[in-house]
Order: sequence, then structure tokens, then C-alpha cells
Amino acid sequence: MGDFLSRNRIIAPRDHDRWLVPPCALAIHLCIGMAYGFSVFWLPLSHALGAAECTSLGQALTASNCDWRVSDMVWVYTLFFVVLGAAAALWGSWVERVGPRRAGLVATACWSGGIAIGAVGVSLHQLWLLWLGAGVIGGIGLGIGYITPVSTLLKWFPDRRGLATGMAIMGFGGGAMVGSPAADQLMKAFAGSDGPGAWQAMLVLAGVYALFMTAGALGFRLPAPGWAPPGKAEIVAGGRHVPMAVATRTPQFWLVWCVLLTNVSASIGIIGLASPMVLEIFGGGLFGEAVAFADFTDAQKAAAAAAGAGFVGLISLFNIAGRFAWSSLSDRIGRKALYAVMLTLGAACYGLVLPADPTLPLFVAAFALIASMYGGGFAAVPAWLADLFGTRAVGAIHGRLLTAWSTAGVVGPLLVAYVRDARLADGVPRDAVYGPIFLLLAGLLAVGLVAALLVRPVRDDLWQDDPEGPASASPIHAAGHAAPGAAWGLRLAGWGAVVLPLAWGASFTIEKALVLVAQ
Repeated sequence: MGDFLSRNRIIAPRDHDRWLVPPCALAIHLCIGMAYGFSVFWLPLSHALGAAECTSLGQALTASNCDWRVSDMVWVYTLFFVVLGAAAALWGSWVERVGPRRAGLVATACWSGGIAIGAVGVSLHQLWLLWLGAGVIGGIGLGIGYITPVSTLLKWFPDRRGLATGMAIMGFGGGAMVGSPAADQLMKAFAGSDGPGAWQAMLVLAGVYALFMTAGALGFRLPAPGWAPPGKAEIVAGGRHVPMAVATRTPQFWLVWCVLLTNVSASIGIIGLASPMVLEIFGGGLFGEAVAFADFTDAQKAAAAAAGAGFVGLISLFNIAGRFAWSSLSDRIGRKALYAVMLTLGAACYGLVLPADPTLPLFVAAFALIASMYGGGFAAVPAWLADLFGTRAVGAIHGRLLTAWSTAGVVGPLLVAYVRDARLADGVPRDAVYGPIFLLLAGLLAVGLVAALLVRPVRDDLWQDDPEGPASASPIHAAGHAAPGAAWGLRLAGWGAVVLPLAWGASFTIEKALVLVAQ
């Protein structure tokens, strides 16, 4: 088994079709991307027992006879992304050393096993077990599973790095789009007098994710040293690189870290409040009635909730599409130019929605664009790291960089929530609360823009030859663009396995978004 999982065992032959690798990456990212959609479980679990609500976090963690509050369970979401960053930083070098097959299987065991342990915690009504299983163990799977496919694709697409990372990280954004409606349907099927069906749904998802992620991990291959894409003799996979220990001490690394921190901080907090924000600002204008949010009737609340869900659905679609579109664009204009454009546009979008009475179409368009650049920032950053430091250690370097995501996952929501709560406490009307928040977030993006513009190429003396293949080695060309019949069959099977679930999930999201567009 050790030999089967070894890095050397998965070196691909010269005629291996590199387009078989992206579906493997997508299979893993579509599964772990459900971290974004775990909130689908919170409301059903908040009345799982039909008992009194827990009065404190301590009681929720120790008692089994009171219903958990949403605020108790949302800590799982925080754990996901804090542990993701820590795990990626800790095990990034290990991922590069052992290769994507072993790393992918470990990610599978942690993510699927963590969800299964979380399901046991839900079944026993032990919140600490849900935290430990889904949040901590699942978070480790998130970290390893996030960087493994990205690192692998960068090695196979040295000529189209933005496209490669966009394909993988688009899958991570789409994971919730598939997993949330699937979980909802499963809970409806399993719901009964003994509960809302949440733990059964989690177990089923854990099993399905284990199958998909295992198939993806086993399908990974690595290009041989000196391999070059078809018709790209001048672009050789591997070659010179900057070691991780050196790269993380360069100003370039920390400037890119700052860019990611500011881009994520300026988006994640406000996107998390997308539905209440649009309801509070526009009130009955969302469904054609001149009524304030505070004066909604029950019927108006239902109509507003549908419009709010539509706004969230639209943001989700642009978040996913932006991961592919912006990252692919970076192959044409360069990574530094891309971030300069995105950060400038992001700040401008927040400026456009500052007036006290913004129009709904302008507001929706601005936040759709912001969401697309939030996703695009995640997708293009691994390609930028590969440009700066080479692909040999990019998984390890990317892992260290993701600590910026963990930091932003705390800083962004806290900033937005603090300013919002302070203004509400001062008696500011709900529709006027968000102006200073938008200014603050635009300022964060301006800081990120300065950091992006300061990035320069890494000094030549910091680069080293790849120990697995010197940069001067003769390139090993792929057989050609056209895959033989059997390979085309594998392409169709692999891509079909990931595109069909994405299309299924997208249909639900588009249905929600149309509710808002129809207003």
C-alpha cells in the first residue's frame, strides 16, 4: 500500500492526457466546498429536540436536553476556516513531499470522517462532538484537500496557470451550491417524529463525499520532470523554484498575503450579511411596496425572505463564475494587473452604493461584481505564487498564505458586525447603517491595491534548480492535443461526473436568483 501511494508511483507517462486531471481536482473541491453550505443544518437543528433553548454556550456544550442556538452551532463554520488555514500551513510541505494521491486520501478520511463524527454528535445531541468532528477534523481535511488539487493542476498547466487554479477553486465555490440543496432534500426524506433528519443527511453526505474524493485522489498523476505541454517546448513543468522556507521570508510573500487578507476581509463579512442587508436597505422596495423593513407584515416578511434568498443566490452564482473568469483573465493580463483591476473596481463598487437612496439594480450589480472578485481573488492567488516562486513548492507556500484567509475570516465579519451593531445601538435607522461599513471596506481594498502594486519579481539569487529535474533538461513533450478514443471516453466520464452535480445545484440557485430579478 505504501508503494501504491508513493509519489514516484504516480509519475505519468509522456502521453498522459492532462485534461483528465481537472475532474479529479473538481471532485475533491466540490465535496469540501460544502463547508460554505453547512448553515443549511442550523435552523433544523435549533429545534431538533423541541425542548427549551440552551441559555449559554457552556450549557449547549455540556447538556443534552436543550436545543442548541444558531450562535452555538455557527462556531463550526468558524472552525472550518481557522483550521483550514492552520492545516494548510502545517501540512503544505508534507503534501508536496508525499504527492497528491496520499494527500488526497488523507483529506478524504478527515473531511468525510469528520462529518460522520459530527453526525454522531448530532444523533447523541453532543455539541462538542459536532465541533470536534465537523469543525476540527473536517477542517484538517479542508486544509489538505484545498491545496492538494491546486498544486497538482499548477504542475500540469504551467502555460495556463490562471485557468488551472480557476477550474479547481470554482469547484470549491460550487460545493455549497450542490451540497446545500442535497442536504435539504435528504433532511426532508429522513425527517420524522424522532428529529429533523439532520444526522442521517450528514451520514449520507459523508459517504458520497468519501466515494467522490477517493476517486479524485486515485486519479491524480504528476508530470514527469522536464514534461512540457503540447506545442509549448519553452514552458517546462518543474524547473527552477524558490524553496518554501526562503519564499515565506520574502517581501513578495507578505505583500501577496496582505492582498489576500484585505480582499477577503472586505468581502466575507458583508457577503455573510447579504440577505439582511438588502432587506434592511430596500425594505418593501424588493417586492414593489413602499414599506420599511421594521413594518413588514407576515406576508411581506415571506416575500422579502424570498427576495433576500434570491440576492444570496445571485451572489453565489457570481462568486463561482468569478473564480473561473477572473483567474482565466489573469493568464492574459498578468496576475499583478488583475489584482490591481479587481481591487480598484471593488473599492469603486462600494463607492457606488454609498448614496442614501441607491437604486436596486445598481446595488445588485455592484455586489454581484464584488462577489465575483471575492472568488476571483482566491482563484488567481495560487497562480501568482507560482509565477513568483515556481511550482515545485507552490502547495507548501500556498498553505502558508492561507493563514491570511483564516485571519480574514475572523477580522472581516467582526469589523462589519461591530460597526453595524454600534450604529444600531446609536439609534441609526436600519437603511442608513451600512454607509460607514462600505467606506471602511473600500479603504481595506485600497490598502490591498497598494500592496499589490509593490510586488516585484523575486531576486535571481533566491532561485534553485529542481532536485527532481534540472531546468536545463530536455523537455518531454506530450503526445499531442488530440486524445485517443479511450482517453476521450475517460474525459467524458470524468467531466460528466463533476459537471452534472454542478448543473443540478446551479438550477436551484438560478431559481432563487430569478425571484429577485423578476421584481
